[in-house]
Amino acid sequence: MTSGRKRTKRIWIGAIVLFLALVGAYVFSVYHKLQQTMNEIHAPIERANSDKRPDALSFTKQQPISILLIGVDERKNDRGRADSLIVMTVNPKKQSIEMVSIPRDTRTMIVGKGKEDKINHSYAFGGVEMTLATVEQFLDIPIDYYIKVNMESFKDIVDAVGGVTVNNAFSFEYEGESFPKGEITLNGEKALKYARMRYDDPRGDFGRQDRQKQVIEAIIKKGASFSLLTNYNDILEAIGKNIKTNLTFDDMKQIQANYKEARRHIEQLHIQGKGQKINGIYYLIVPEEERAAISQRLKEHLDIDL
Repeated sequence: MTSGRKRTKRIWIGAIVLFLALVGAYVFSVYHKLQQTMNEIHAPIERANSDKRPDALSFTKQQPISILLIGVDERKNDRGRADSLIVMTVNPKKQSIEMVSIPRDTRTMIVGKGKEDKINHSYAFGGVEMTLATVEQFLDIPIDYYIKVNMESFKDIVDAVGGVTVNNAFSFEYEGESFPKGEITLNGEKALKYARMRYDDPRGDFGRQDRQKQVIEAIIKKGASFSLLTNYNDILEAIGKNIKTNLTFDDMKQIQANYKEARRHIEQLHIQGKGQKINGIYYLIVPEEERAAISQRLKEHLDIDL
């Protein structure tokens, strides 16, 4: 081999080594930032093992899991109330996710309080722990994990993923913004308003719940795209500021590895009820047969023996 060819070969080898070093540094940077963010948002809770989930879960066996999304309207010097409660059951073998919103005015027994009240008051009374226990009792299913989102800052997450696209069922205006019917793309501020409007919705809180789930579904799909890696720093910063969860970093790696096929089919379920005033306070009364039907549907999706 001539000296020219040797020199060219060394240049190519050097370029490849440099490229691999840069890629390695980038991957390490992403991984380090991801690990740091997951440690920041990890918030374990003190909770006795549920009799509805007596045995430990196995991610590698792809056992179905349930996650409670708690959208909280946090205020200064006040824990606030749960603005939205959405239960997600995730079944990778069926390649599906089922989402059900629990209307915040739903009247039920508050676990640990010993009285019936609006289900979203459980958060004001006892934080995440009481909310988890109350939702678990209401639906009669295990709630394995929770993800608490600060609704006011939720817009940061939407902006970090570059906005979301949703299919709006009808045109409306809310807080100075117009939302035409059909497919629309929303930035963070608009997405928050889109998810919050309910008084001008003919379906009231039920329509509002559907819009919240639309935005969440859009974020899930957008977040699964590798094209977002270039914007990972903004995404992780937004997550770190606005989210708390009892999922560990290792849990999330296991879920990413074993449960990602579940996002192929996302179905929204609805809890129906009738509004009623009791002692001058408005509640949503969910008939027992309605509650039992939703509970059975979720149990089937979680592969729980009925």
